[in-house]
Amino acid sequence: MLQTLRNACKVKEIRERLIYTFLMMIVIRLGSQLPCPGIDSALFAEWFSSQTNGAFNFFDAITGGSFNEMSIFALSITPYITSSIIMQLLTIAIPKLEEMQRDGEDGRKKIASITRYVTVALALIESIAMAIGFGRMGYLTMYSAFSVIQVVCILTAGSAVLMWIGEQITEKGVGNGISIVLVINIVSRIPADMSTLYDQFVKNQKVARGVLAAVVILAVILLTVIFVIILQDAERKIPVQYSKKIQGRKTVGGQSTFIPLKVNTGGVIPIIFAQSIMEFPVVICTLLGVEGGTGIGGKILSGLQQRNWCDPADPVLSIGLAVYLVLVIVFAYFYTSITFNPLEIADNMKKQGGFIPGIRPGKPTSEYLTKILNYIVFIGAVGLSICAVIPIFFNGVFNANVSFGGTSIIIIVGVVIETIKQIESKMVVRYYKGFLSE
Repeated sequence: MLQTLRNACKVKEIRERLIYTFLMMIVIRLGSQLPCPGIDSALFAEWFSSQTNGAFNFFDAITGGSFNEMSIFALSITPYITSSIIMQLLTIAIPKLEEMQRDGEDGRKKIASITRYVTVALALIESIAMAIGFGRMGYLTMYSAFSVIQVVCILTAGSAVLMWIGEQITEKGVGNGISIVLVINIVSRIPADMSTLYDQFVKNQKVARGVLAAVVILAVILLTVIFVIILQDAERKIPVQYSKKIQGRKTVGGQSTFIPLKVNTGGVIPIIFAQSIMEFPVVICTLLGVEGGTGIGGKILSGLQQRNWCDPADPVLSIGLAVYLVLVIVFAYFYTSITFNPLEIADNMKKQGGFIPGIRPGKPTSEYLTKILNYIVFIGAVGLSICAVIPIFFNGVFNANVSFGGTSIIIIVGVVIETIKQIESKMVVRYYKGFLSE
């Protein structure tokens, strides 16, 4: 990775893209520190720190602390991510959108434009709910129509600006802009989390105990990162052979290739889906000021919260962890089913004269791909579950109160690997251009 960056910095065009990306990251972090006018940031931060249900912890982590500070970027890029997921689902359900997707570059531009509008609409809905909810709780400097409208406009505009920055990084930077916006926010929280772990397990401890705790913490993080890298890069290559054809006096085809099926086909999406479903009731209850209490309702709400899982003092609440893992596996299969169509792949192969050795073209090929896909999706879902459970286990057993976890590590590692590949592809394209111009 370091060698790739060194080589990239030697190329003027790529170096300028890297500098542009770095400057945009600075803009993002500066915007994350600017308080939103109309909101009492100090009072809100005090309320946030007093929350014991952890309803907004994951949201605050992926916004880089912007939500805790209630800055102009408090919504972060999450409305765009939600909008993209909604558009992917609608593409399967609405034939018109599916036709757009097949229209090539023009169709993708139209879908991207619709995604932007949906993003603004979602940001508007979220900001209205937050402004009214926090206004009723007394966290606006003045709870009036003008103050609510002011907060709604600023939060919506902040989310739209972040979406624009992400698109600019994709176009003028190193690519993968939206993911980079998300990652820079998550990474910004790591120093504070490391400081929390140091104060909790290393500081004021005996030397031997402190050193052992530091080694265990670093080992767990390092092993998790290595496991995520293996999971992200793992793929099953399905060999494909194309039959020879005679066109005029030339013989074409006959080459061998493969279909790469990634083990972790859904990336971090299944975990985000599962977390959203588990935390949604808790967030709604928090905004409405509803307390769970000690009854069955309170137990259910407590069981939905990650911070209560793997707690030796109350193991019953860990039932929520079992539900969470089931949701991760279900959404892994669901997301793969809407992004990868074995029947379409088999039909395209048949039209182009391709076949999998030992498998007949058509329906047998589709069934074979489905069987292999179901197998590797399960492996990927189990791998995702392991990555998610590791930090939850340590948080529950040892009360390690940190914002980053398996989800954050998967996002960071995945985006870093993808960005490095983007840089390498730009270098390859440049070398090809140089060769052709000579």
